[in-house]
Amino acid sequence: MIRELPLGVYVPGDTILHHAGPTLKFVLLVAFIIFATAWPSQPWHSLALLVFVLAWYAVARIPAKIAWNQLVPLLPILLFLGAFMWWQNGLAGALTTMIGLLATIAAANLLTLTTTVEELLDALDRNLAPLGRIGVPVELITLTIALTIRLIPLMLATANEVLDARKARGAGFSLTAFGIPLVIRSVRRAKLIGEALMARGAVD
Repeated sequence: MIRELPLGVYVPGDTILHHAGPTLKFVLLVAFIIFATAWPSQPWHSLALLVFVLAWYAVARIPAKIAWNQLVPLLPILLFLGAFMWWQNGLAGALTTMIGLLATIAAANLLTLTTTVEELLDALDRNLAPLGRIGVPVELITLTIALTIRLIPLMLATANEVLDARKARGAGFSLTAFGIPLVIRSVRRAKLIGEALMARGAVD
């Protein structure tokens, strides 16, 4: 079961990362992702980036169990992607890309582990406000970021609901029986969100 959802857990603390401004952390995260995408050419490059991120987990005093549980739901996808890249680009290329991807995911998780979503969105809205004077759709950008952050935990929470329902009925796991209810519930939620946004005039 997925109990600690990626991008859905905040760990209170009194560390330098917890006190750093949400906007600064977001900008540093974007810069790190760009660097982690462009720089590594060998597996040890990506490994160095991952160790760097894990060191900041220690600075932020994030419990190892919580950090691990944030990554567990994504491991099957990463393993599948890694196997495909091994087939396409060889072992060294696959390791370079996958370890780098793991480092960026861990960095993104660290942002939300040390910053509440409300703080992050308020800070982005406040700092992007001046761009609204030149026609930049600030509210739409903030809304997009908010939905992205919120929908990932919601999707995994829906997966939990489906698994719990099957367990309550005493049914075994079936990919079809799991996938169909998950898709139906996800589409229904997306439709409701779309209708709510249209009612508020957020979209055309």
